[in-house]
Amino acid sequence: MQPDSQLFAGRTILITGGTGTFGNAVVEMAARAGFGQIRIFSRDEKKQDDMRARLRNNSVRFYLGDVRSYDSVHQVMQGVDCVFHAAALKQVPSCEFFPIEAVQTNTLGAENVMKAALACNVAMVIVLSTDKAVYPVNAMGMSKALMEKCMVAKARMYGDSSTVFCGTRYGNVMASRGSVIPLFLHQIQNGQPITVTDPHMTRFMMTIDGAVDLVLYAFAHGRPGDIFVQKAPSATIGTLAEALRRLIDADNEIRVIGTRHGEKLFETLLSREEMARAEDLGAYYRVPADVRDLNYSSYFSEGTPGVSVSRDYNSHNAELLDLQAMMRLLATLPCVQDAMAGRTVLA
Repeated sequence: MQPDSQLFAGRTILITGGTGTFGNAVVEMAARAGFGQIRIFSRDEKKQDDMRARLRNNSVRFYLGDVRSYDSVHQVMQGVDCVFHAAALKQVPSCEFFPIEAVQTNTLGAENVMKAALACNVAMVIVLSTDKAVYPVNAMGMSKALMEKCMVAKARMYGDSSTVFCGTRYGNVMASRGSVIPLFLHQIQNGQPITVTDPHMTRFMMTIDGAVDLVLYAFAHGRPGDIFVQKAPSATIGTLAEALRRLIDADNEIRVIGTRHGEKLFETLLSREEMARAEDLGAYYRVPADVRDLNYSSYFSEGTPGVSVSRDYNSHNAELLDLQAMMRLLATLPCVQDAMAGRTVLA
């Protein structure tokens, strides 16, 4: 998406967790489009310092703090027009072993962000969620699902206020920090086996540009309580590993190590209940907020017939990339281009 300069002109945008892959991509895109000010809010001072030194842009301001602290969030929220809430604990195994930490950051941290936004009359808050929040089986997905519920509840309760709450949901961003593509490349470059949990496991394949496009679409079109999903292709992990091996012209063994704690065979972006009421917008789905109240007839006496004939939107039934298509997509990623050129890639 070519960003509309009017989206950012004169606005102050806050990105929580802004030193991550998403935050860096938004800053680069916004710099091309022109913007008022971007505030980067995160708890890692080293990453902030690295980002500050690389950008050298006085319109990008850095604030140290943690979404777990309402006071620090409220302080940085003063004068903000829009919030992209990206701060999260994302590693599935870590969240499995320390689930309360996932709740503290992913759920209660998001609640702090939304409460502070209301108090400061922020125009829009977009919470970034994950496919793992649909039919969640792990602590990371459960904490994100609760975040979504909190967002919709805020929209239902404060829909007439000056603050619009909406969300986006997407799968794993290819080559993002801590993801499997840099790991596979690191293993290939170091002559190690490529460790695949299950070659038949499928995942949505989304680029960071696609993730930014999705959030910008929500920014331009979001209504209270909406959740937006971008349609995306998927691939098996076995196809992904083989595609990387061929692109690098490597012969590393592909070793199947078994499913990790909390992993699914496939991921789902929209449940069948959501698909029954989703609006197809071409490249995107919009899931409007469930605005039912505590009138229990809405739940038990008056059902939704469409749910029975709907099916969810998951990485098993989405467009499945074959080996050649996967290779073409991977070849667009900077880290894969580095590996193909012989440059070292960090896991």
